[in-house]
Amino acid sequence: MKRLFSLITAVALVLSLAGCSGSGNPENTVTSADSPVSSSGTETTVSQEVSEDKDNDADIAGDNETSASTDEKDELPDIALRDAVEAKAGMFVGCAVTGSEIDDEQVWEIITTHFNRVTLGNELKPDALFNYSVSACPGKETVTFNGEELEVPKLDYSRAEKILNKFLEWNRENPDREIKIRGHVLVWHSQTPEWFFHEEYNKTKPYVDKATMNKRLEWYISTVLTHFTGEDSKYKGLFYGWDVVNEAISDGTGGPDGIRTDAENSESLSEDRHGSNSSWYHIYQSNEFIINAFKYANKYAPADLELYYNDYNECNFNKRNNILKLLEAIKAEEGAPGEGTRIDAMGMQGHYSMDDPSSDIILASIKNYARVVGKVQITEMDITASSDYKGQEDQKEAENEKLRKRYNLIYFAIQGSTKIDYVDFEGFTFWGTVDHYSWLQSRSNVGGGNTTGLPQMPLLFDENYEPKPCFYVFANTK
Repeated sequence: MKRLFSLITAVALVLSLAGCSGSGNPENTVTSADSPVSSSGTETTVSQEVSEDKDNDADIAGDNETSASTDEKDELPDIALRDAVEAKAGMFVGCAVTGSEIDDEQVWEIITTHFNRVTLGNELKPDALFNYSVSACPGKETVTFNGEELEVPKLDYSRAEKILNKFLEWNRENPDREIKIRGHVLVWHSQTPEWFFHEEYNKTKPYVDKATMNKRLEWYISTVLTHFTGEDSKYKGLFYGWDVVNEAISDGTGGPDGIRTDAENSESLSEDRHGSNSSWYHIYQSNEFIINAFKYANKYAPADLELYYNDYNECNFNKRNNILKLLEAIKAEEGAPGEGTRIDAMGMQGHYSMDDPSSDIILASIKNYARVVGKVQITEMDITASSDYKGQEDQKEAENEKLRKRYNLIYFAIQGSTKIDYVDFEGFTFWGTVDHYSWLQSRSNVGGGNTTGLPQMPLLFDENYEPKPCFYVFANTK
C-alpha cells in the first residue's frame, strides 16, 4: 500500500501529458432534455428502457466507457485514486471517516494516499457537538447574540477537533497533497436531540414557538460556522463546503411539497432522537426552517465555503420532484449575506443497491438537479450487496464482479454528465474506506441502510485493506 508521493505525482503528470481522456468538455452539449445513456463498449450495457423522465435525447456517452476488469488491474499504473480521477474526469474523490477509524493506521494510509476530500461521518452532527447528551441538555450558558441575551446549550468540539487536527498536520507537512473537509451537517431531523426544540431545553416542557426556534437556529449555525471557518479559526481554509440541511424531504407523501413531517411513521416525538419524524416540522409546519437555515449559513459562512442540500433516495421519481421544488424555493430567496439564501450544489447521497437506480436514472437525476443549482456531487456512495449474498467465501468473487460492474456503470453515468454544458459535476465521496467499518454492516431502517442485516461489501477496499476489483474502475485512466 505504501507509495512515494513524488512517484505518484510523476505518474499522474505523465498520464496527463499523454492525453488521458474524459476531463468533461463543457462545449459538448445535448440538444434536449434528460436523455438516457447507452453504451457501445464491452461492459454490460446501461439499461435501454425509457426512464421515468421519458428521455428522448440522443446518446451522450458514445463509446467512452472503459471497463476495468479483474484481469486489467495488474496492468494499471501504481497511481493514487485521487490522481486517476482527476486525470480522467477532472473531479475530486472523497471518503467518510468517523470514530476510531481515524486511529487505524491502515485506514489513514488509504485516506492520505487515495483521497483529496473527507467527510466526518458523525463528529459534526448536532448530537456529537452536544457531547452526545441526547436525553438531557449537557449544560447551559448565557450569551449575547444579536444584541440580546440568549440561553444556549454548551457545545463540545473535541471529537471533531481530534480528527481535524490530524488533517491540519497532514496538510502542513504535505502541501502538494492537501485534503479538504466537508462539514456534515447543520440541520437534520435525526441526530438532533429532542430537548433542543423545547422550552428550557427540557423535552418534558412544551415546544418553543417559531420565533424562539429561529433564534436557536441562527445561534447554532453562527457558532458552529464561526468556530470552524471564521477569520480567527485555526481551521480556516480547511473546509471546502458544508451540508446546511440534510434529508428534509419525505419518502412518502410528506407535508406541503413533500417536506418531511412529524408523522412519517409511528415513532414518538418524545424519543431522544428520531429516525424519521421531524421536530423541525412540528414547530414550523412548513419549509421555513430550511429557508432560514440557508439564510443564516449564507450570513456566517465565508464566501468560498460551498453550501449544500443533501438527501438520499434522490433518484426516486416522486422524491426527486419534491427535492427539486425545495431547491427552487431556496434559490428563489437568494440574496446577499445577511439578506438572502445561498446554495451552491446538490448532494446526491448515492446509497444505491446492486440494481437500483439504473444508470439512466442517475444521469437524469444529475441533470435535473443541475438545472436548478448548477453544481452536483455524490456525497455518500456505497452499494448494498445482492439479495442472495450471505458473506460466504465462495460467493465473494462473483459478488465482487457484480460490484465492479455496478460501480463501472455509475462512473460511466457520472462521466456522461460532464458532457452537458449546464452540468457541473464536482466530484464524489464514498461513505467509508474499508468494508468492515461500513455502516451497512449493521442492520438499519434509516434511508439507504441495510434492512436485512446480512453481510455487506459496499466499498473499494476489503477487510484486509486491499483494493477490490471495483477500485480499478476508478483507478483506470484509459
